[in-house]
Amino acid sequence: MKKYLNNLIFPLTAAIIWGISFPAQAICIKYMTAFWINGSRSILAALILLGLCLIRKRRYNYEIGKTSDLIKGSLICGTLLFTAINLQQIGIADTASGKAGFITALYTVLVPVIGVFLGRKVAAKTWVAIGIAVVGLYFLCIKGDFTVEKGDGLLMACAVFFSVQMVMLSIFTAKVDPISLSCGQFFVTGFLSLIFAFIFEDASAQNIGACILPLLYIAVFSSCIGYTLQVVSFKTGNPAVLSLLFSLESVFAVLAGAVILDERLSSREIIGCAIMFAAVILAELPGKKQTAQG
Repeated sequence: MKKYLNNLIFPLTAAIIWGISFPAQAICIKYMTAFWINGSRSILAALILLGLCLIRKRRYNYEIGKTSDLIKGSLICGTLLFTAINLQQIGIADTASGKAGFITALYTVLVPVIGVFLGRKVAAKTWVAIGIAVVGLYFLCIKGDFTVEKGDGLLMACAVFFSVQMVMLSIFTAKVDPISLSCGQFFVTGFLSLIFAFIFEDASAQNIGACILPLLYIAVFSSCIGYTLQVVSFKTGNPAVLSLLFSLESVFAVLAGAVILDERLSSREIIGCAIMFAAVILAELPGKKQTAQG
């Protein structure tokens, strides 16, 4: 049951949370700058997770693993996450949102490719599912000609950093407690973002009140819950399949826009959603037994 939660329920829940968070992020960016948003949400998420870790330690006396591994994992994963989410935020400003979602979600392909270089095997069925998912993402996100824009390079770099971060999570969750790792990761991401905010942006706390509710949503749900579910999933999940499940955030973002913002789904978007779900079903069909290393 635990493996079923890690391999399917947790990543799907994270994808849904991330998809719904897009309207909240759109509201926040009207009042706050990118580094300031990411720093605030990450530190708040880290503090919540720190409290959870202290409660778990006191009640259950759980093992976090080697302190050196936890520190190393937090620094590596936190720095990668900081780089990815801020490249994404900056790149979106110069790229159509649909294409931005498509380029970012290319980590679906990059994660298993990186895994191959690390000596991990990826089942043929998973490669087929990934190929189908990329087609679905294209239908879902790309509305016009795929012309190269200024922010595209930043978003491609963002996809690479997200991919490496996911692979690092799969390595360090085998060594340390995933919730402690998530907490450490967010402290690193938050502090780096706030440092950059004070250096490069006109960082001010006075605008937080204008978007406090959406900021709390992306801090508590998107960061604290969503990314922690991501970390926990990598404890036993197949990185290649998990990256495919996480990419469903693009589907749920479109569906959330239709429900929350009353945006109409085009026939192209409906086809894209259907293809994406078909890819996930294919990836989850029973096949040869795979290890958590994929």
